[in-house]
Amino acid sequence: MKVALFGAGRIGKVHAASIRADTRSELVAVTDVVAAAAESLAAEHGIAVRSPEDILADPEIDAMLIASSTNTHADLIEKGVAAGKAIFCEKPIDLSLERALRVREIAAASTKPVMMGFNRRFDPNFAAIKMAFDAGEVGKGEMLAVTSYDPAPPPVAYVKVSGGLYRDMMIHDFDMCAFLFGLPESVMAHGSSLVDPAIGEAGDVDTAVVVLTYADGRLATIRNSRRAAFGYDQRVELLGSDGMLEARNEIENTVVKSTAAGVSSAKPMFFFLERYMRAYQIEWAAFVDAVEGGKPVPASVEDGVNALALAEAANRSLKEGRPVAVADVLPGA
Repeated sequence: MKVALFGAGRIGKVHAASIRADTRSELVAVTDVVAAAAESLAAEHGIAVRSPEDILADPEIDAMLIASSTNTHADLIEKGVAAGKAIFCEKPIDLSLERALRVREIAAASTKPVMMGFNRRFDPNFAAIKMAFDAGEVGKGEMLAVTSYDPAPPPVAYVKVSGGLYRDMMIHDFDMCAFLFGLPESVMAHGSSLVDPAIGEAGDVDTAVVVLTYADGRLATIRNSRRAAFGYDQRVELLGSDGMLEARNEIENTVVKSTAAGVSSAKPMFFFLERYMRAYQIEWAAFVDAVEGGKPVPASVEDGVNALALAEAANRSLKEGRPVAVADVLPGA
């Protein structure tokens, strides 16, 4: 399967490695608005730098991986569908839910797989929770808690174009809740700017808690912070009627030091590149399975729309100080 990569930044480099790691796929071209970035990645992998138009028009290219800036995602998905390409696109579809809904209609008519990049679904720990829960090992789900703390905040310049914490950071956690519990009935968001005053001045929050309430009374809570001095904190806890499933942090090493002074162990892995590298590889393999083997995509455009709708509801909830019904944001939900 010949693949072209759109975007040669940090996440593009991660995906390039995943494409190369799977013997069923071949990275053949890259494009980026930053010419130096494209040329550097092309030199590293021995591939060509080509224009987006050239890639889309080439019938020899089977699939496109979209890892470019968010404002390009919707256009590229639409153009890729029209060109008959299989498409893998990083989250989010767009910062506008209205635009994402239009993309959903176009993607639904595609004869080739269109998959969204929600890498945490493919983390072996979280995938094991999903498998055990679906198998009924802890009974009926009652409460879900998702914790996601970054080690340090991003630059304010990034915050200003990111769409805000709920769309940019928490969207992964919204997807995890939907992955495990489905879509909730309502969203109640709380948020503050405690980490960096400049983030608040830019109109965003850096510390947030969201409560999702389900029609049958189940509850899910999400906690996000842009700062955790000890590293990248990624945990999931699912309480069921017959027990609990818990995925703890992956740490830098498994050495535990026990002395008269106390017991200590290593910190969590530093950031997402270290924590989720294996998940990115499994995710890409699942996309190849869909393209080459006809399997359903495990993270669809519909999933992308759902996560974005929850982020939209959270933003509205924070602004209005009240719970927001998901159906008011996403008709038919």
